[in-house]
Amino acid sequence: MIKLIPTTRENWKEALALKVQTHQTHYVPPVAVSLAKVHIRPDGDENEYLPFCLYNPENRLVGFVMITVDQTTTWSYWMNGFLIDRDYQGKGYGKAAIDSVIRYIRGNYPHSKCLNLTVCSDNKTARRLYEKVGFFETGEVYDNEIVYRYVFKTDG
Repeated sequence: MIKLIPTTRENWKEALALKVQTHQTHYVPPVAVSLAKVHIRPDGDENEYLPFCLYNPENRLVGFVMITVDQTTTWSYWMNGFLIDRDYQGKGYGKAAIDSVIRYIRGNYPHSKCLNLTVCSDNKTARRLYEKVGFFETGEVYDNEIVYRYVFKTDG
């Protein structure tokens, strides 16, 4: 299980040190860019930006994710800036982190109907992971990336 711990003045410097493989650097923004969005709000004032450090069961920082929500909708819930540090890739933390994000959205925003993300078309590894978890292509493109969606299962 992966713990989502808010990025704060206590852990932000450690988060900035997270690195992906060299061939992955064009797939995901640096953590600093995600943290800047909290203040800049590039998608509008209605969006709330929630940066999280991802910790494994041994309390080691293994990654980062930004969750962006627009609570005035049932559909505008986004996972972005997602990365697993290069030293922890291939150990199941990516899937576990996505599961944790899904639980977080469902638990904190019960009116939400889905979780969205974008992915580069040539990032085959990430696309396979997202599809394995239950995301699907929407047919939309945002900022030259493919939009994927996970629809929450309804109770009953």
